[in-house]
Amino acid sequence: MISCIAIDDEPLALQLITEYTSKISFLNLQKTFTNPDEAKIWLQENSVDLLFLDIQMPDINGLQFYKSLTKKPQVIFTTAFSEFAVEGFNVDAVDYLLKPFEYDRFLKSVYKAKEYLEFLSNQELQMASIFIKVDYQLMKINLKEIELIEGLDDYIRIYIKPKPVLALMTLKSLQEKLTTHEFIRIHRSYIIPISRIESFGKNKVKVNGKEIPIGSSYGDVYQQLLVAKGIQL
Repeated sequence: MISCIAIDDEPLALQLITEYTSKISFLNLQKTFTNPDEAKIWLQENSVDLLFLDIQMPDINGLQFYKSLTKKPQVIFTTAFSEFAVEGFNVDAVDYLLKPFEYDRFLKSVYKAKEYLEFLSNQELQMASIFIKVDYQLMKINLKEIELIEGLDDYIRIYIKPKPVLALMTLKSLQEKLTTHEFIRIHRSYIIPISRIESFGKNKVKVNGKEIPIGSSYGDVYQQLLVAKGIQL
């Protein structure tokens, strides 16, 4: 499912995009905005895969708006002015829709976005793995399959299905291999995947049914995670 929003100062244009997206099963239109400032505030708190973005708006040019975003989703520009097409592609737009556009042209554009997002996803999956030395050979482990990592002095136990893997290395050396936004070390003996957390407590978390204590030296890191998740305990 591709999450998206539409930004256009013309309500009729947003109605058309809403109608078109409702016919496409893999699109999830979350919101529409006539005010770019409101859209920018919303995007600071939420993320989407795709923007439908008008270029010619009263207070800000859509190209300038897109360049100002810290995190840039894929974008399909919509406008009645063909002279903006080249500049639109200069910011790596997926496509450029010239108003008024028919459903068939909109669908073609959306499929381009779908294909490109799938390509990016496949690239990420290929990169989202590490190699660990197990029994004198290198073993590839997909990060998304890791349920928990436990330190045992000079060894680590990586919990994956069908059975855990035991490797001769330290938690510190493994931590350097992991992407920090996906994993967090909350105890001298544990690194956990953030996506696997089932519940948060003041002094512990539950991961895959197992309660993991928050180490005294990792309280600040845990608090930063709670703030990022908007959790108050």
